[in-house]
Amino acid sequence: MTPPRSLLEEHLAGLAAALPSYRRAAQLLPAWGAELARTLAGGGRLLVAGNGGSAAEAQHLTAELVGKLRADRQPFSAIALHGETSALTAIGNDYGYDQVFARQVHAHGRPGDILLLLSTSGRSQNLLQAAQAGHQVGLRCWALTGPAPNPLAGLCHETLAVPAPDGQIVQELHLVTSHLLCEYTEQALPVVLAATAGTPEGPPVAGVPGEPVAGVPLTGLEAEVPANLPAAGPVRTGVEVVPEDGQQVEGMRR
Repeated sequence: MTPPRSLLEEHLAGLAAALPSYRRAAQLLPAWGAELARTLAGGGRLLVAGNGGSAAEAQHLTAELVGKLRADRQPFSAIALHGETSALTAIGNDYGYDQVFARQVHAHGRPGDILLLLSTSGRSQNLLQAAQAGHQVGLRCWALTGPAPNPLAGLCHETLAVPAPDGQIVQELHLVTSHLLCEYTEQALPVVLAATAGTPEGPPVAGVPGEPVAGVPLTGLEAEVPANLPAAGPVRTGVEVVPEDGQQVEGMRR
Protein backbone atom coordinates (compact mmCIF):
# COMPACT_ATOMS: atom_id res chain seq x y z
CA MET A 1 0.00 0.00 0.00
CA THR A 2 1.39 3.37 -1.03
CA PRO A 3 1.76 5.69 1.97
CA PRO A 4 -0.14 8.99 1.73
CA ARG A 5 1.86 11.97 0.54
CA SER A 6 2.73 14.68 3.04
CA LEU A 7 1.19 18.14 2.85
CA LEU A 8 4.45 19.42 1.41
CA GLU A 9 4.45 16.80 -1.33
CA GLU A 10 0.80 17.43 -2.14
CA HIS A 11 1.32 21.16 -2.40
CA LEU A 12 4.43 20.89 -4.54
CA ALA A 13 2.70 18.34 -6.78
CA GLY A 14 -0.13 20.82 -7.35
CA LEU A 15 2.34 23.56 -8.16
CA ALA A 16 4.26 21.33 -10.56
CA ALA A 17 1.04 20.31 -12.30
CA ALA A 18 0.16 23.97 -12.95
CA LEU A 19 3.54 24.93 -14.41
CA PRO A 20 3.21 23.67 -18.00
CA SER A 21 -0.02 25.59 -18.60
CA TYR A 22 1.36 28.60 -16.72
CA ARG A 23 4.39 28.70 -19.02
CA ARG A 24 2.07 29.07 -22.00
CA ALA A 25 -0.09 31.72 -20.29
CA ALA A 26 2.98 33.72 -19.20
CA GLN A 27 4.18 34.20 -22.76
CA LEU A 28 2.35 37.54 -22.84
CA LEU A 29 4.58 38.97 -20.07
CA PRO A 30 7.35 40.29 -22.35
CA ALA A 31 4.76 42.42 -24.16
CA TRP A 32 3.25 43.53 -20.86
CA GLY A 33 6.69 44.48 -19.56
CA ALA A 34 7.49 46.53 -22.65
CA GLU A 35 4.13 48.28 -22.55
CA LEU A 36 4.51 49.00 -18.84
CA ALA A 37 8.03 50.37 -19.41
CA ARG A 38 6.74 52.72 -22.11
CA THR A 39 3.87 53.88 -19.90
CA LEU A 40 5.88 54.43 -16.72
CA ALA A 41 8.91 55.99 -18.41
CA GLY A 42 6.56 58.41 -20.15
CA GLY A 43 5.10 59.64 -16.86
CA GLY A 44 2.14 57.25 -16.73
CA ARG A 45 0.98 55.32 -13.72
CA LEU A 46 0.18 51.74 -12.73
CA LEU A 47 -2.83 51.21 -10.46
CA VAL A 48 -3.10 47.77 -8.83
CA ALA A 49 -5.80 46.22 -6.63
CA GLY A 50 -6.75 42.93 -5.04
CA ASN A 51 -8.44 41.47 -1.97
CA GLY A 52 -6.83 39.49 0.86
CA GLY A 53 -3.79 37.60 -0.35
CA SER A 54 -4.14 39.24 -3.75
CA ALA A 55 -3.90 42.63 -2.03
CA ALA A 56 -0.55 41.55 -0.59
CA GLU A 57 0.56 40.45 -4.07
CA ALA A 58 -0.51 43.80 -5.52
CA GLN A 59 1.42 45.73 -2.89
CA HIS A 60 4.49 43.55 -3.48
CA LEU A 61 4.41 44.54 -7.16
CA THR A 62 4.08 48.27 -6.52
CA ALA A 63 6.95 48.13 -4.02
CA GLU A 64 9.22 46.66 -6.69
CA LEU A 65 8.32 49.41 -9.16
CA VAL A 66 8.53 52.38 -6.78
CA GLY A 67 11.73 50.92 -5.32
CA LYS A 68 13.66 48.55 -7.55
CA LEU A 69 13.86 44.88 -8.43
CA ARG A 70 17.57 44.62 -9.27
CA ALA A 71 19.60 47.51 -10.69
CA ASP A 72 19.13 51.06 -9.48
CA ARG A 73 16.86 53.19 -11.69
CA GLN A 74 14.38 56.03 -11.47
CA PRO A 75 11.30 55.37 -9.31
CA PHE A 76 7.99 54.82 -11.08
CA SER A 77 4.44 55.73 -10.09
CA ALA A 78 2.66 52.56 -8.98
CA ILE A 79 -0.17 52.60 -6.44
CA ALA A 80 -1.83 49.69 -4.61
CA LEU A 81 -5.36 50.99 -4.18
CA HIS A 82 -6.02 49.10 -0.95
CA GLY A 83 -2.96 50.64 0.72
CA GLU A 84 -4.54 53.88 1.96
CA THR A 85 -6.79 52.59 4.71
CA SER A 86 -8.53 55.89 5.49
CA ALA A 87 -9.66 56.33 1.89
CA LEU A 88 -10.58 52.64 1.65
CA THR A 89 -12.74 52.67 4.77
CA ALA A 90 -14.30 56.06 4.01
CA ILE A 91 -15.33 54.96 0.52
CA GLY A 92 -16.59 51.63 1.85
CA ASN A 93 -18.60 53.38 4.54
CA ASP A 94 -20.10 56.03 2.25
CA TYR A 95 -20.51 54.17 -1.04
CA GLY A 96 -20.26 50.47 -0.23
CA TYR A 97 -17.40 48.00 -0.47
CA ASP A 98 -18.07 47.38 -4.14
CA GLN A 99 -16.85 50.93 -4.84
CA VAL A 100 -13.63 50.99 -2.79
CA PHE A 101 -11.42 50.55 -5.86
CA ALA A 102 -13.61 52.06 -8.57
CA ARG A 103 -13.73 55.47 -6.90
CA GLN A 104 -9.95 55.50 -6.55
CA VAL A 105 -9.57 54.56 -10.21
CA HIS A 106 -11.63 57.65 -11.08
CA ALA A 107 -9.49 59.73 -8.69
CA HIS A 108 -6.00 58.57 -9.66
CA GLY A 109 -6.27 57.17 -13.17
CA ARG A 110 -5.56 59.16 -16.31
CA PRO A 111 -6.06 58.07 -19.93
CA GLY A 112 -3.18 55.83 -20.97
CA ASP A 113 -2.43 54.58 -17.44
CA ILE A 114 -2.56 50.85 -16.70
CA LEU A 115 -4.89 49.13 -14.23
CA LEU A 116 -3.89 45.65 -13.04
CA LEU A 117 -6.45 43.65 -11.03
CA LEU A 118 -5.63 40.46 -9.13
CA SER A 119 -8.21 37.85 -8.19
CA THR A 120 -8.01 34.09 -7.74
CA SER A 121 -11.70 33.71 -8.62
CA GLY A 122 -12.17 36.58 -11.06
CA ARG A 123 -15.54 37.28 -9.45
CA SER A 124 -14.88 39.93 -6.78
CA GLN A 125 -17.46 42.67 -7.25
CA ASN A 126 -15.15 45.50 -6.20
CA LEU A 127 -12.65 44.44 -8.87
CA LEU A 128 -15.36 44.15 -11.52
CA GLN A 129 -16.46 47.69 -10.64
CA ALA A 130 -12.83 48.85 -10.82
CA ALA A 131 -12.46 47.36 -14.30
CA GLN A 132 -15.58 49.16 -15.47
CA ALA A 133 -14.25 52.40 -13.99
CA GLY A 134 -10.95 51.80 -15.78
CA HIS A 135 -12.73 51.62 -19.13
CA GLN A 136 -14.62 54.82 -18.33
CA VAL A 137 -11.40 56.67 -17.47
CA GLY A 138 -9.50 55.33 -20.49
CA LEU A 139 -7.08 52.99 -18.74
CA ARG A 140 -5.53 49.85 -20.18
CA CYS A 141 -7.03 47.04 -18.03
CA TRP A 142 -5.10 43.84 -17.25
CA ALA A 143 -6.04 40.99 -14.92
CA LEU A 144 -4.27 38.20 -13.08
CA THR A 145 -6.82 35.52 -12.24
CA GLY A 146 -7.33 31.84 -11.62
CA PRO A 147 -8.87 29.59 -14.26
CA ALA A 148 -10.69 31.31 -17.11
CA PRO A 149 -13.25 32.11 -18.31
CA ASN A 150 -14.33 34.34 -15.44
CA PRO A 151 -16.12 37.71 -15.23
CA LEU A 152 -12.99 39.78 -14.55
CA ALA A 153 -11.15 38.30 -17.52
CA GLY A 154 -14.14 39.20 -19.65
CA LEU A 155 -13.95 42.85 -18.58
CA CYS A 156 -10.21 43.37 -19.07
CA HIS A 157 -8.26 43.98 -22.26
CA GLU A 158 -5.85 41.15 -21.44
CA THR A 159 -5.68 38.46 -18.76
CA LEU A 160 -3.06 36.07 -17.50
CA ALA A 161 -5.19 33.24 -16.10
CA VAL A 162 -3.41 30.67 -13.95
CA PRO A 163 -5.03 27.30 -14.73
CA ALA A 164 -4.93 25.85 -11.20
CA PRO A 165 -7.97 24.89 -9.07
CA ASP A 166 -6.19 25.69 -5.80
CA GLY A 167 -6.25 29.40 -4.89
CA GLN A 168 -2.95 29.06 -3.03
CA ILE A 169 -1.22 27.83 -6.19
CA VAL A 170 -2.81 30.66 -8.16
CA GLN A 171 -1.47 33.26 -5.74
CA GLU A 172 2.00 31.74 -5.72
CA LEU A 173 2.15 31.93 -9.51
CA HIS A 174 0.79 35.49 -9.36
CA LEU A 175 3.90 36.31 -7.30
CA VAL A 176 6.08 34.69 -9.96
CA THR A 177 4.19 36.80 -12.50
CA SER A 178 4.87 40.00 -10.56
CA HIS A 179 8.60 39.32 -10.46
CA LEU A 180 8.70 38.44 -14.15
CA LEU A 181 6.68 41.53 -15.07
CA CYS A 182 9.17 43.71 -13.20
CA GLU A 183 12.07 41.89 -14.87
CA TYR A 184 10.64 42.41 -18.35
CA THR A 185 9.85 46.05 -17.56
CA GLU A 186 13.40 46.77 -16.45
CA GLN A 187 14.77 44.87 -19.45
CA ALA A 188 12.77 47.09 -21.82
CA LEU A 189 13.71 50.37 -20.12
CA PRO A 190 17.07 51.03 -21.86
CA VAL A 191 15.47 50.84 -25.31
CA VAL A 192 12.49 52.94 -24.23
CA LEU A 193 14.67 55.62 -22.63
CA ALA A 194 17.05 55.71 -25.60
CA ALA A 195 14.12 56.09 -27.99
CA THR A 196 12.68 58.98 -26.01
CA ALA A 197 15.97 60.82 -25.45
CA GLY A 198 15.56 64.46 -26.39
CA THR A 199 11.75 64.32 -26.41
CA PRO A 200 10.82 64.26 -22.71
CA GLU A 201 7.28 65.50 -23.22
CA GLY A 202 6.39 63.36 -26.22
CA PRO A 203 4.89 59.88 -26.16
CA PRO A 204 7.26 57.17 -24.86
CA VAL A 205 7.79 55.53 -28.26
CA ALA A 206 6.38 56.50 -31.63
CA GLY A 207 6.25 54.63 -34.90
CA VAL A 208 5.50 51.13 -35.96
CA PRO A 209 6.54 48.10 -33.87
CA GLY A 210 9.74 46.56 -35.20
CA GLU A 211 10.88 49.71 -37.06
CA PRO A 212 13.62 52.09 -35.87
CA VAL A 213 12.52 54.90 -33.58
CA ALA A 214 14.68 58.00 -33.27
CA GLY A 215 17.59 56.02 -34.68
CA VAL A 216 17.21 53.16 -32.16
CA PRO A 217 15.95 49.81 -33.48
CA LEU A 218 13.25 48.16 -31.40
CA THR A 219 14.09 44.84 -29.79
CA GLY A 220 11.86 41.81 -30.09
CA LEU A 221 10.48 42.68 -26.66
CA GLU A 222 9.48 46.17 -27.73
CA ALA A 223 8.09 45.00 -31.03
CA GLU A 224 5.38 43.06 -29.24
CA VAL A 225 3.82 46.25 -27.86
CA PRO A 226 0.92 47.76 -29.84
CA ALA A 227 1.83 51.03 -31.54
CA ASN A 228 -1.49 52.73 -30.88
CA LEU A 229 -1.15 53.03 -27.13
CA PRO A 230 -2.40 56.31 -25.64
CA ALA A 231 0.47 58.70 -25.06
CA ALA A 232 1.29 59.33 -21.42
CA GLY A 233 1.88 62.87 -20.28
CA PRO A 234 4.83 64.26 -18.36
CA VAL A 235 5.69 62.88 -14.95
CA ARG A 236 3.25 64.03 -12.30
CA THR A 237 4.93 66.14 -9.65
CA GLY A 238 1.97 67.51 -7.75
CA VAL A 239 -1.54 68.74 -8.34
CA GLU A 240 -2.58 71.25 -10.91
CA VAL A 241 -4.05 74.35 -9.32
CA VAL A 242 -5.87 76.69 -11.70
CA PRO A 243 -7.26 79.86 -10.07
CA GLU A 244 -10.27 81.69 -11.52
CA ASP A 245 -8.04 83.83 -13.75
CA GLY A 246 -6.83 80.65 -15.49
CA GLN A 247 -3.14 81.13 -14.59
CA GLN A 248 -1.47 77.88 -13.54
CA VAL A 249 0.48 78.08 -10.28
CA GLU A 250 4.24 77.58 -10.76
CA GLY A 251 5.75 74.50 -9.17
CA MET A 252 2.42 72.68 -8.99
CA ARG A 253 2.05 71.34 -12.51
CA ARG A 254 0.72 67.87 -13.15
